Amino acid sequence: MDKTAIRNAATIIVLRNRTTNPTVLMGQRGAGAAFMPNKFVFPGGAVDPNDALVPTAHPLSPDCAARLSEATQLPAEALAAAAIRELWEETGLILGAPGKWQDPAPQGWRGFSRTGNLPDPSALRFVFRAVTPEGEPRRFDARFFLVEADQIISDLDDFSGAEDELAHLQWVPLDQARHYDLPFITEVVLAEIARNLGSASQPATVPFFRNEDEAHFVARLGGQRPLDRI
Repeated sequence: MDKTAIRNAATIIVLRNRTTNPTVLMGQRGAGAAFMPNKFVFPGGAVDPNDALVPTAHPLSPDCAARLSEATQLPAEALAAAAIRELWEETGLILGAPGKWQDPAPQGWRGFSRTGNLPDPSALRFVFRAVTPEGEPRRFDARFFLVEADQIISDLDDFSGAEDELAHLQWVPLDQARHYDLPFITEVVLAEIARNLGSASQPATVPFFRNEDEAHFVARLGGQRPLDRI
């Protein structure tokens, strides 16, 4: 695999206690990680080809699917499934609904299928897209999804089923997240979430951090708004 190629990726932000004391689920990458070592991040990772093959309990919302489909040939369902799989692998939390797998689950999904649930992307909201800048050891075209914690059907504080990619999994208060060692783009996404706490619907426009020039302009998917400068 060409590690310099830009890979499609999905990241999921689980928001807890939106209206009282909002927190987001984060973990710390290992010191030896090739990409963003030691940084606190949201669960996420590259899209796997098998993510396009899994059945779902319910479909994506039409608005979310429409925004995801802009400027990409990748199926929206594959991006959403990747976010749910990464959440399961890295935290042990289940975003799904009871359901039967008609065929043996594809590789990467067998553990999830054994929980007796199908992935359920219906509550996901697509809130941000960003491309890793040149010069990084790995580059991703990442779509960031937001989901309310009450959509998770497993124990929100039980991370015993997590793989070991992220350490120190915890619910980070949104107003304290800036004190953690964060990647720059994570700071930008957190600011976007904080700015939109009053809305629980799919945003009309989605920021697209292109990293195409030093000015760091952000396009808006789904609208004719002028570019924002960061």
